[in-house]
Amino acid sequence: MSAAKGLAPLLARLGIPAEHVRTYGEDIAKISPALLQPEKASGKLILVSAITPTPAGEGKTTTSIGLAQGLAKIGESACLALREPSLGPVFGRKGGATGGGASMVHPADRINLHFTGDFHAIAAAHNLLAAMLDNHIHFRSEPRVDPRRVVWPRVIDMNDRSLRRIIVGLGGTTNAMPREGGFEITAASEVMAALCLAEGADDLRDRLGRLIVAYTEDREPVRARDLKAEGAMLALLHDALWPNLVTTTEGVPAFIHGGPFANIAHGCNSVLATRMAMQVADWAITEAGFGFALGAEKFFDIKCRGAGLDTAAVVLVATARALKYHGGVKLSELEREDVAAVRAGLPNLEKHVENIHAFGELPVVCLNRFAADTDAEIAVVRERCAELGVPFAVSDHFASGGEGASELARVLVKHAEPESRPFRPIYELSASPKEKIETVARTIYGARSVAFTKKAEQDLRHVAKLGYSELPVCIAKTQASLSDDAKKRGRPEGFEITVREVRINAGAGFLVVLTGEVMRMPGLPKKPNAFDVDVGPDGIVGVS
Repeated sequence: MSAAKGLAPLLARLGIPAEHVRTYGEDIAKISPALLQPEKASGKLILVSAITPTPAGEGKTTTSIGLAQGLAKIGESACLALREPSLGPVFGRKGGATGGGASMVHPADRINLHFTGDFHAIAAAHNLLAAMLDNHIHFRSEPRVDPRRVVWPRVIDMNDRSLRRIIVGLGGTTNAMPREGGFEITAASEVMAALCLAEGADDLRDRLGRLIVAYTEDREPVRARDLKAEGAMLALLHDALWPNLVTTTEGVPAFIHGGPFANIAHGCNSVLATRMAMQVADWAITEAGFGFALGAEKFFDIKCRGAGLDTAAVVLVATARALKYHGGVKLSELEREDVAAVRAGLPNLEKHVENIHAFGELPVVCLNRFAADTDAEIAVVRERCAELGVPFAVSDHFASGGEGASELARVLVKHAEPESRPFRPIYELSASPKEKIETVARTIYGARSVAFTKKAEQDLRHVAKLGYSELPVCIAKTQASLSDDAKKRGRPEGFEITVREVRINAGAGFLVVLTGEVMRMPGLPKKPNAFDVDVGPDGIVGVS
């Protein structure tokens, strides 16, 4: 198959042979995992994360794109490894996830919507397993499933609160057995997590087979392999396993693959895409969802630990807007200059710097400049970073692309580890699940203590009984605060984290820990972004 016309020069420059390429029009290609040669994946890995964000986010993806363009602008070889957007946020609160201004990945409308169909394939594989499970129950096949102990939901890539709890199987004996069910968003699917952490097709098959879908009356786990489902699921995921290659506004290559959320999943793009970026460029720029306390903690403790990856530096994105927000300013007033509020919000930034140091990694603070930012506000952040001994750069990549990010690129090149020092996990896998949860809560969130509900205590005993205590923990928590209370801004202290449930994700290879009121199926806001998505008279799709 011939290479995409628009990508052909890039594919040649990256050394990707045509036999490893599947094209999706002129500007999108899928790249075969067979391209990977571990010994050649030697590029320096740079993680971009952020302070605790405002509801609109702090431009972490835009900064990642701008940084890659800035590196290219100063003559460095760079490649991106990012997550795919979910239709939930696209039509919900945040909108698209392809960057903005002069720092975007293209074609933005296709990437934000259906792209190459990866999300649809993941949802299809997930829901095929759900259908096969209900069919297994209907025919009373062995092992006999207790319908009251089904733990495999269905998924859809949309925010729809009405589907959180439903009844399935109505209509009499010719239909399925009635039972409680529900939907989660595709980004929370364990199939998504398994694909993103898989090293290849064989590893993905094994992970799919290990998925726990239900229990017998004796509380013995029933897995996907017991239903003989993993082969068909892998067939649906065969193309989705191939990372997607596109380019940025300035022609920098970008692998965009996988899309788990960080507040309810592990928040990282695929291991395969990350390795490909490290193989084709000297600098591989990736990001981990929401603030460092959520996505980046999981990036190190789950993704890097499992895949043997390590970073040369961590770019911590901050904005004057977010610092003012954490300093007590209302969302409607963030455009106004308020030096005192910026200073009052600095403890949130300081906590995330501490968290990066806790992993033994190097932080570089990036002030993502907005049009309303003033020199006086920026000076406050610059001075505090100097006091902390942390490299600092202002980046204007939204307005000026790679040129606007060149200062950040130079600071990164100067301070990144010449030879990557292995990061320090926050906890050892040999620790009990409760100890792991408490360590993350105290060390990363700054909590005083952790409370476990009766349900969570029962879940932990079940985890131990089944032999999954040594899995890492994936804590689902609000992204709006370091605590599990979205209303607590800044750097809250003396708070307690409440764990209400613990789920076993045996295929993905971690324990999902649900805290506070976090939902795995979001709802639409009163004024969803869907109001502003349309097709113009010229046939161009507008996605903000």
